[in-house]
Amino acid sequence: MSKALFLDRDGTLILDKHYLADPAGVELIGGVSAALARARALGYLLFIVTNQSGIGRGLYSLDDVLRCNDRMEELLGLPRPIFAGICIAPEGPDQPSRYRKPSPAYLLESIAHHGLDPAQCWMLGDRESDIRCGLDAQINSAAVCTGKHDAAGWAALALPGVPVFPDLSAFVATLP
Repeated sequence: MSKALFLDRDGTLILDKHYLADPAGVELIGGVSAALARARALGYLLFIVTNQSGIGRGLYSLDDVLRCNDRMEELLGLPRPIFAGICIAPEGPDQPSRYRKPSPAYLLESIAHHGLDPAQCWMLGDRESDIRCGLDAQINSAAVCTGKHDAAGWAALALPGVPVFPDLSAFVATLP
């Protein structure tokens, strides 16, 4: 069985700019490219799981999100395809949704489809909904301090057993 990292996009891989619609605004968080390269070298499949409620709110289109993702991959500079899958949840928080985090649906489907070992899978993100997504899928979850919460913010949420890292690079450095 294989292993994987499920990654939030905004605040984990790129700077979180609320309702990002312009690819020119995509900025990688420091060290992300090297961290993803190392994770791939260690045999991890990479997935993105991103809530994009700006689509459901009519602020931008799915095409805008795809163009921002393409720009992110261009900036990463890694051989493509970088990600084994990308889940974009376009619904707003009050709209019915199958994949909007904290729903674990995409993680569970990907684990089954790719024959992944849940014990060797991680969900990483900067928001509680990211962590809940991973926990609800019964995989490992880790928090990063590059977006919504810093270390004190994570401590206040008191999520037992969820390690907190300064950034994705620090997390990947701990992988076997």
